[in-house]
Amino acid sequence: MAIEIKICGLKTPEALDAALAAGADMVGLVFFPRSPRHVALADAAALAERARDRSAAGHGGNRVRVAALTVDADDAELDAIVAAVRPDILQLHGHETPERVRALRDRFGLEIWKAVGIAGAEDLARLPAYEDVVDRLLLDAKPPRGAALPGGNGVPFDWNLLRGLDLAKPFMLSGGLTPENVGQALTITQAPAVDVSSGVESAPGIKDPARIAAFIRHAREAACHFEPVAGSPAESLPAISLPAEQTSPANLTSSTS
Repeated sequence: MAIEIKICGLKTPEALDAALAAGADMVGLVFFPRSPRHVALADAAALAERARDRSAAGHGGNRVRVAALTVDADDAELDAIVAAVRPDILQLHGHETPERVRALRDRFGLEIWKAVGIAGAEDLARLPAYEDVVDRLLLDAKPPRGAALPGGNGVPFDWNLLRGLDLAKPFMLSGGLTPENVGQALTITQAPAVDVSSGVESAPGIKDPARIAAFIRHAREAACHFEPVAGSPAESLPAISLPAEQTSPANLTSSTS
């Protein structure tokens, strides 16, 4: 089964090239000044153009898609991002309501993703409200109390919460994913797509080409062993506990922001 893989938080041509060489399907650019992955508008425009040019040449004509990640951005900021970067996807990572998401979809006519923080089963109850207004739901770990960033902060949520999840729209798994655990995450959730940022870094905001390649390789290997149904995980897999080190304070670095 083919899986879609997004490498997020790219800031340099070298990091972008590493993601493309490893076979990423999507790349993400972060527009959030508090994030170590924030990229200036001019730099983002150049990176997006590089992605379009190089991916078309190196992927058999299949262009890698570019996502612009924003956090409660206003219309003026989004207008500037869309005009300069020409993203394929707007990834909304703030407190955007379904009404706001619908307005942005109508305004820009782009593919829209909404990130929803997950910590417990009660958070899944928020998902249906967005299904009519998004193209994809990004299920990320809810940030720890007091966290400065809205992303998963490098800590995975309990993937077993997604067993039996029945959504009308496809979802993408994010939050605390690494080359070491992405296979386990996919075995449990059978997610049709995964998103990683801090898990392929050597330091906050610094992408590691070897970890990017390992993440993509392990994700594709894991995806070969299951057949997900329309974005929903299988219910027959045994429960697997997360290793203790995945929830240790040492892993509290931002995931997608």
